[in-house]
Amino acid sequence: MLKGLRVSMLLLAVMGSLVWSFSAKANFNGKLTVEIDGLKNKKGQVCASIFASSEGFPSDGDRVLQKQCTKITENPLPITFNNLKAGSYAVAVFHDQNNDSTLNSNIFGIPSEGFGFSSNPEIRTRAPRFSEAAFLVAGPDTNIQIQLKYF
Repeated sequence: MLKGLRVSMLLLAVMGSLVWSFSAKANFNGKLTVEIDGLKNKKGQVCASIFASSEGFPSDGDRVLQKQCTKITENPLPITFNNLKAGSYAVAVFHDQNNDSTLNSNIFGIPSEGFGFSSNPEIRTRAPRFSEAAFLVAGPDTNIQIQLKYF
């Protein structure tokens, strides 16, 4: 009888902690601060988009989880995203020097404005895959740094 009571109490404690764990994840709202480094000048704004999956990364505006453009006031420039659930994300950023909210490119398709991605993957002949730029949000405050590249 006493042994059965101990097992029941242990089982109740384990189940309670599991329920609390799932509840905490469901209510988790993390904050991500992205430090944009390497700005060539303070003209225009910086636009940053955060993606929660590979769908549409890095340029499909319809698949963006959150997007914001911020006037450049300092270098490096911090941009904050709020209300993020725990999980993997990737960020794409560009220096919108002419305030048209578009990453402009030359006639060969090469960006004429600065750009960068979370995890700072090496850029050669294509945009990075989500997996190359992904990082984990697992706590209340996550900080990453993105180094802009200019061609």
